[in-house]
Amino acid sequence: MTERLEISRDIAAPPEVVYAAISDVTRMGEWSDECHACEWHDGYDGPVVGATFDGHNRHGEHEWTTQGKVIEADYGRAFVFECSMMEFHYSTWGYRIEPTESGCHVTEWNEDLRPEAAMELSKQISGVNDRRERNRRTMSGTLERLAAAVEN
Repeated sequence: MTERLEISRDIAAPPEVVYAAISDVTRMGEWSDECHACEWHDGYDGPVVGATFDGHNRHGEHEWTTQGKVIEADYGRAFVFECSMMEFHYSTWGYRIEPTESGCHVTEWNEDLRPEAAMELSKQISGVNDRRERNRRTMSGTLERLAAAVEN
């Protein structure tokens, strides 16, 4: 069953500036509580549909690496990627950016695609018992740190 979670925030920066920051996955560690580093796979150096990257995550003493694949890269408007582990697509993450008079309205969203059978292993890998609540907290923090980095 797919669960979608969305968190939004107004950011006083142009949509293109916000998009450039969000879609540069090598900077994800600057805003994310959990994903501390990313690097593009060979042959990719930016956000284009089909580009792949590794995301290095941690929570307490737990560390794990996921593979990301860009599925939408609409400059200044949207950036979306699939997350997989061992070739299992377990979630989709995205950012929607809408212009406002003072900058833009940014929505970070996540779809949890894990079947019930994968929940226990997921908890063992990440150390996270309530993924939805953790994502809610970390997404809010991500948008706060993003805003602090791009606002003048």
